[in-house]
Amino acid sequence: MLLGMNAETQPRVYSREPAGPKVEILGPDIERAGEVLTPLALQLLASLHRRFNARRLELLGARAQRQLLLDDGALPQFLAATQEVRAADWRIAPIPADLIDRRVEITGPVDRKMIINALNAPVRAFMADFEDSCSPTWENLIRGQVNLMDAVRRTISYADTATGKVYRLGERTATLIVRPRGWHLPEKHVRINGEPVSGALFDFALFLANNHEALAQRGTGPYFYLPKMESHLEARLWNEVFIAAQDALGMARGTIKATVLIETILAAFEMDEILFELREHSAGLNCGRWDYIFSFIKKFRNRPDFLLPDRASVTMERHFLKSYVDLLIKTCHRRGAHAMGGMAAQIPIRDDPAANAAAMARVRADKLREARAGHDGTWIAHPGLAPIALEAFDSVFKGPNQLQVSRAEVSVTARDLLTVPEGTITEEGVRGCIRVGVQYLESWLRGNGCVPLYHLMEDAATAEICRAQLWQWLRHGAHMSDGAAVSVERFDRLLSEELDRIHAEVGASRLTDGVFPTAARLFEQMIKSETFDEFLTLPAYELLS
Repeated sequence: MLLGMNAETQPRVYSREPAGPKVEILGPDIERAGEVLTPLALQLLASLHRRFNARRLELLGARAQRQLLLDDGALPQFLAATQEVRAADWRIAPIPADLIDRRVEITGPVDRKMIINALNAPVRAFMADFEDSCSPTWENLIRGQVNLMDAVRRTISYADTATGKVYRLGERTATLIVRPRGWHLPEKHVRINGEPVSGALFDFALFLANNHEALAQRGTGPYFYLPKMESHLEARLWNEVFIAAQDALGMARGTIKATVLIETILAAFEMDEILFELREHSAGLNCGRWDYIFSFIKKFRNRPDFLLPDRASVTMERHFLKSYVDLLIKTCHRRGAHAMGGMAAQIPIRDDPAANAAAMARVRADKLREARAGHDGTWIAHPGLAPIALEAFDSVFKGPNQLQVSRAEVSVTARDLLTVPEGTITEEGVRGCIRVGVQYLESWLRGNGCVPLYHLMEDAATAEICRAQLWQWLRHGAHMSDGAAVSVERFDRLLSEELDRIHAEVGASRLTDGVFPTAARLFEQMIKSETFDEFLTLPAYELLS
């Protein structure tokens, strides 16, 4: 048996005698941690780590090797080796009843008030996020698991000390879906036989082990969103993890259902294959638009012919993004899988009715575009957008989804997916990237991964676009609309001016006494580095407790 936590020692060691793995907990003791760091959860985590961590690291190495080929001028293609999978007629396993209608899903971090408000929102599902909108401090992760455990059992409540208001779940709640971290992120607070574990396996194992029985009792199941994958082999690894976990816990195979975010340019060439690998456990694919744009920049970062214009001008009507959407819908519906739309990052603007009306009009147009294209549902970041998104989808279809919309007319080539959008790079675009990137990183380092900035909800994906564009523009000396190049000297001047602007906006004490200096230095270092950090969260994670 696994031993319980010894609160008197650091690190706290869990072990199984006589020859079991040594599990060390390096994070600080958090209230109620023992309720989620259970013997069963840690035993499952240790088993998954032993069986699959080497393969995970091997696949991350394959990413690096593929990047070298792209740097040498290679371009992605649809895989010849899996042509039979794309050509064959097959469908995913049946979708559970509470995932049949997903027309609006809300997403957000795993803090207690957010979970209650999201589950109570007038939406079909809530994606509780351990990934891009969650700063992975040990406290956030443990409290998040506790919060989800309480939510599954409907015992969750939250008392706002400032207002005296108490938040509880309503009678009807949205279907819960959990997003673990991607394969690339470690969990440095847990070691098994001296090795750090995968953040993805940590998030997954704790939630599944602690909640699968309670979920089944309530007529639902363990549902997941899987982020950041770059190949069907990475999806195959997840499928093997699902099988092993279900067998270990005595669950029927296929109980776990997963929706994959197609948010890398390489995964866009393997949509059929990803669904095929997960076909027993699949619930569909999602257009993770912001990470997809980031991935496009990242993968072709060393190519001066792949420079993107200002972030604000890279809209979903651009050919490479429209092609990706059309291909995803056609692929999913052919296989009986849901095709989910992307995030509306806008948030209500309460002190400016005209600006708010314009922002909500953009949301409405975006959601109508998705519904008319054939999407089965979409994402929002704020409950205030739910009525607009629901109205848009309800106006296009009356049934639970649009699986019958085949999009047979769609024919997408590799060139379609790789068409670089035209447009300009402006000084205001450069300034905006600096302003958003620094402020988001500062909030992330303070433990907040979901940040409202300038009437948009920013998360790691949108901050990554800012960081990647600046690195690419600077590296290639991109010319702005005024004819001047993005040089180190100009970047330094704009960074200094934008820090002054941030100073004026947030106040002197937060700028000088908090982590702003650290965030600004780290952001500047990543922009000026000769090498590109694969994810800004990797060097930033080293600074988190």
